[in-house]
Amino acid sequence: MALKPFAFCTASVLALGLATVAQAQDAAPQDAAPQAAADDASAEDIIVTGVRASIVGALNVRKNSVQIVDSIVAEDVGKLPDNNVVEALQRVTGVQVTDRAGGEAGTVTIRGLADPLTTLNGRNIFTAAGQSFALQDISANLVKQVDVFKTRSADQIETGLAGQIDVQTRRPFDFDGFAISGLVRGIYNEQADSYNPNAALLVSNRWETGIGDIGLLVNGSWSRTKYRNMSTTAGALVPFATENPADGTGLSPLERIFPGPDNENWTPGLNAGLSTAPGSTLNINGVDTPYYLSRDAVFSSDLYGKRERPSFNAALQWAPNSSSVYTAEVFYAGFRGETFNSLQFSFVDYWADPQSPTLYDGTNIVKSRTANSVYGFNSGDYTKSSTDSYVYALNGKWDLGDRGKIIGDVAYQTSVNKSSFIAMRTDRVADQINVDFNAGGGVPSYHFNDDSQLNDTSLWNVAQLYDNADRNKGDAITGSLDGYYTWDEGFLRRIKAGLRIDRRTATSYTRTQSANNLGVSLASLGEDAAFTNSDFMSGVADVPRSWTLANGYWLHDNADYVRGLYGLPTSDALSLAKTFDIEETTMSGYLLADGQLTIFGRPLDIQGGVRFVSVVTNSNFYDRYNGGALTRGGSQSEKFLPSFTARYEIEPNLRVRFNYGETLRRPNFGDINPTYALTGDLTNVGYGSGTVGNASLKPTHSKNFDLALEWYFERNSAITVTAFRREISGLVVPLTSMDYIPNNGIEAGATDYFSVTRPVNASDGVLKGVEVGLTYYPTYFPGLLDGLGFQGSLTVLDSSQNIPEADELGNITQTQSPFFNVSKLSYNATLAYDHGPVSARLSYIWRKGFLHNNEARLFANPIGVWYKSEKSLDFQLTLNVMDNVGITFDAVNLTKSKQQNYYKYGSAGNAEQFNLGTLQLARTFAVGARFTFK
Repeated sequence: MALKPFAFCTASVLALGLATVAQAQDAAPQDAAPQAAADDASAEDIIVTGVRASIVGALNVRKNSVQIVDSIVAEDVGKLPDNNVVEALQRVTGVQVTDRAGGEAGTVTIRGLADPLTTLNGRNIFTAAGQSFALQDISANLVKQVDVFKTRSADQIETGLAGQIDVQTRRPFDFDGFAISGLVRGIYNEQADSYNPNAALLVSNRWETGIGDIGLLVNGSWSRTKYRNMSTTAGALVPFATENPADGTGLSPLERIFPGPDNENWTPGLNAGLSTAPGSTLNINGVDTPYYLSRDAVFSSDLYGKRERPSFNAALQWAPNSSSVYTAEVFYAGFRGETFNSLQFSFVDYWADPQSPTLYDGTNIVKSRTANSVYGFNSGDYTKSSTDSYVYALNGKWDLGDRGKIIGDVAYQTSVNKSSFIAMRTDRVADQINVDFNAGGGVPSYHFNDDSQLNDTSLWNVAQLYDNADRNKGDAITGSLDGYYTWDEGFLRRIKAGLRIDRRTATSYTRTQSANNLGVSLASLGEDAAFTNSDFMSGVADVPRSWTLANGYWLHDNADYVRGLYGLPTSDALSLAKTFDIEETTMSGYLLADGQLTIFGRPLDIQGGVRFVSVVTNSNFYDRYNGGALTRGGSQSEKFLPSFTARYEIEPNLRVRFNYGETLRRPNFGDINPTYALTGDLTNVGYGSGTVGNASLKPTHSKNFDLALEWYFERNSAITVTAFRREISGLVVPLTSMDYIPNNGIEAGATDYFSVTRPVNASDGVLKGVEVGLTYYPTYFPGLLDGLGFQGSLTVLDSSQNIPEADELGNITQTQSPFFNVSKLSYNATLAYDHGPVSARLSYIWRKGFLHNNEARLFANPIGVWYKSEKSLDFQLTLNVMDNVGITFDAVNLTKSKQQNYYKYGSAGNAEQFNLGTLQLARTFAVGARFTFK
């Protein structure tokens, strides 16, 4: 194997003492700077307190690092001023967050890429069978510091095209002796009208004993959030006949035109959709037939959710002497969640007693219309999920004199996620619905001829039942050995080397069952079986405020009774079927050298290295549509990944950096599973939808270039400008085709034809941009203005990738598209104040609209789903009533911003005529108290 000679060579270097380590390979690599440079920089560190300490502490991290690193630093124990890590990251230069439903941000991208390597104290962590960790599950109360690495060196783990997010927790040797810190907060969610607790406690101590220094730290956190998501949506566009269809078409006035069994009438899912020009025609039965484009449906979602997050970390440290330290630690992050989605859905596509619609000027697009005898359904959807993730680690550091260090690290982690889902539909035919698909600001308006009937349980028939469950488990055991040796003179200042081996397993189980209509009214199931919401989107959308449907909580509590009503198997006869189990072994080694030259009397620090990685994956896949038939798979890949960094000090406070590095993105385990996951034809388009993995997927590879200029113009202020470019090959993108899959067992929406999306390595792309950061604390403000400062950043991005498309015959063509979730422009601005007992922060975050995803190719609208510009204004205040006790007030989303999307592809589509959904985001207020004694 190619790794062996490299490994033996590296082991020999370690044995000779030439390669020892300042910190574990998997630990925060900012200590990888040449020692002389680090000493010089530390002499300039700024010592301040309060919110200012958090901001300036992050500035010091970047200044002292060889790599380009932006950080979040807790100003003191338990004082990271956010609820979770994701919320804190949104103020970091180049970081964007999205998916803000549920009162919190859910997705992180670094410079537009959504796959950052997530590490905890430098160790790679993950959730269940995934390749990344749900960062929102890490309470901010547990965090000491978060580092966002934009560039990579050979001593860092090789995965994550976006970069690395390293979360550091506290350890007992961070303190001189005894320390205790705690906080309690009450958070009011205005939209859910709920009060939510958040509590944390840290206790740490260290002792001098006859066997050396010993320290013990225990840190725990618990939070509960009850939230409410309210959204209303204008559905997809499909073609309809005009009021006077031509003879020979077989169409009635305003009849919906379906594609036909072989798409002979029109082709769904075209990139730009069907033409919107007035008088545009389709060939129907050989006749050129003018058409209108109108929505197939309107719907509203009222989701009630609750989540709890227990978490803790404990660390035991022992320093038997001044040259060695041993650390044993455990970390736990838990999640308990339940959601009840109250969905009210009505088609607006029926042509009974047709009435002329109103069109947008200069188009064939319907703005408003009346539809009669329309079918609709409500769906009570209940989901319950839990996650338990543990990391156990043992670490040892040994000094070799005053120039070297060796560190060994062994970690075991396990993560299990369980979820269950049950949903009951109720349906009816309403006499009439009146709809304005955009009543203003991209928000639709609709009402039935009698909205009160929405709450009459005797008018709703009990329809389909869906009953699913999943269980995913992952574990890993990881060992690493690293070391470095330093010199004070000459060109070569340090050599560093290390080995890492990781064995990862992942297993996934699932079950699904469904049934068709029960044939009774909702009223017949009793009062407890029904749920009625109220005050839906008041002041936001002119839509029904209330409707009645199956009670999701009742469905969950009486699941076996409900299954029995439908004649489905009950709990004692249900079992999860394994869909895959995977074992992946990664071996890597690296060699890294630091050097220093003097050019024009100023130091040029150089760091170069190479990392070799070998990955062997063995997998078993089980086809649940074919009696669990087993398919075995396997792959092996090997790669050398070079890196190079140069940092030149033009002046003592002016630095320029250049970095080149190569990184990988491994396929998600679910993406290599070649078995189908199918959904029936639930919207009457003639076929269902589905996904399937691709066992032939290869890792995506990126070549990364960064050039940065940093001016530390005062001791507590700086301007940084960074230009970057990512050249990415083998991007995994979705490819959709029509598949015939008989004997699939689907009852609800039964069909044998499915529009199936599968991932393929069929795209190359380039992401480039510039980011600017400013931290400024003036030293000349008098009196009460002393302590006023500013932190802000601006990121400009441009991206392009080719996307494959398959026609009905399977022919592949390529089109160009921007990356998903990449805003061309984003910025954040924070006004901070620290004076006496008062610390305050006012933050504004804005990002330009972006392509979020491509919709399933089922309809006649443009394929791209774009999100409108997003913003948030947040405020945080701390009043220190005593030296060690503070009262806090926080407010998030003060402007009550909304999340909206629309259809667009190239020049086709816009936010006015192709508006899609509007999600009302929650505003929250929090009051709390925290204390620290040490």
